[in-house]
Amino acid sequence: MSRTSTKVFVLEVMGRHAGWATAACALAAEREGEAPHILLLPEVLFDEARFLSKVQRALEQYGQCVIAVAEGVKGPDGEFLSASGSKDAFGHAQLGGAAPLITNLIGAKLGSKCHWAVPDYLQRSARHIASETDLQHAYAVGRAAVEFAIAGRSGVMPAIRRLSDEPYCWDIIEAPLSDVANQEKLLPPDFISADGFGITAAARRYLAPLIVGEAYPPFRNGLPDYVKLRNVAVPKRLNTEFAL
Repeated sequence: MSRTSTKVFVLEVMGRHAGWATAACALAAEREGEAPHILLLPEVLFDEARFLSKVQRALEQYGQCVIAVAEGVKGPDGEFLSASGSKDAFGHAQLGGAAPLITNLIGAKLGSKCHWAVPDYLQRSARHIASETDLQHAYAVGRAAVEFAIAGRSGVMPAIRRLSDEPYCWDIIEAPLSDVANQEKLLPPDFISADGFGITAAARRYLAPLIVGEAYPPFRNGLPDYVKLRNVAVPKRLNTEFAL
């Protein structure tokens, strides 16, 4: 398609302040020239001139440019490029529109035909393509949470602790809720490439084990055959407020 039509594709990825999901997109590029060619991370302030130059170089080298942009990409002033002005229950700015904004910029400045997409909730709900590693993580933290509750533990949550990258080893530990609630873990500087538009080998070593293995759910009539819950409500027993 890039030979005759769309030259630039922009994918908007979840991530207000932390670019983990956007960085993970880079795992799809296993060889030089493969997409995505550019990452726009929340941890790196957006520089229009440098960005457009990078896009132009990709078009000249590869005949196309695929960009993964975090919804929380910020301008030189540190403000969200796509802030709508509204806020959520935690006081966080409601975002949306980074992809069309970037697409319009490229079209206006470079004249390239562009297309954008926002997978939005699919990023959270596509269980049918979750990795085996991800499934093991999910089961382990869910099991640990139940075990903590049965043991009377309170004010804590299960956390995954990495023990090694190669081979990938991990275990579950307790994390105080006071250290986790409303907190964000940003990409370390050594995970971001020198030009700010990609990831480093260190980031790839960290991220790669997380997508290893296939764990497809059972299918029926061409659709994932998920468990049907009864969803029977039970009387509320917990207080509305908790001291941490």
